[in-house]
Amino acid sequence: MSSHGNTSNANRAHTYDPHRADPKGAYIATAGVVIFVIATFLAWINTDDKSFSGYEADTVIPFTAYLGIGFAAALLYAAKRATRRQHRGLSLSSMAAGIAATGLSLSYLLEVPGGAERKAGFDTEIGVYVGLIGALVWAVGSFLLAMEPEGDIEHRQDGDHRTNDGTHSGN
Repeated sequence: MSSHGNTSNANRAHTYDPHRADPKGAYIATAGVVIFVIATFLAWINTDDKSFSGYEADTVIPFTAYLGIGFAAALLYAAKRATRRQHRGLSLSSMAAGIAATGLSLSYLLEVPGGAERKAGFDTEIGVYVGLIGALVWAVGSFLLAMEPEGDIEHRQDGDHRTNDGTHSGN
């Protein structure tokens, strides 16, 4: 192999690889998770005389936040260690959890879940809105990452792309 081939390989290592996922979506999802976690400790509901944080209002809220922390850690780990910087199943699962967190926040915005059984009038507080923003950012970031390249396609120097079973990928 000529020295030109070695230079080409060295340059390729420092340039953008269109066959690897851009981890920007993982960073956006992580930011959304952080916002949702912060929202958990803000006031979500109040009665006539007392406010309750998301942590105090319902155990599902902090569980969702902690689940988000797990997804953020997994997305960031995959962005660093995975061949293509992501695993589509992980990205889609994180997106589903972000959508569920959005639904959870919306349910508190529309009507506090369990309010009828508690026989109390509740009003929503700032935590619900912050949680909604965080959940939306989490879901969108995961969606953006899921749209990126993923899979076990081997890229040869001659540009021929083959899957692990040796069949041609069509590029």
